[in-house]
Amino acid sequence: MLTGKVKEAMELRGVTIRQLVAQTGLSSGTLHRARGEQFTKCTLETLATIAGALGVKVKTLFEEG
Repeated sequence: MLTGKVKEAMELRGVTIRQLVAQTGLSSGTLHRARGEQFTKCTLETLATIAGALGVKVKTLFEEG
């Protein structure tokens, strides 16, 4: 099972949803899904966009459990 770590990555970098919306062009709804329990419904492309904006690798945004 995959566990999302988008919220953690955002908090470590002090990035808000609003800032990430501006940086990525993704909707706030998409970013809320990526941060929460619906993480597994995000596409790899969405995760790559988020990772690029946060300056991390995609694999940083999830953990296998």
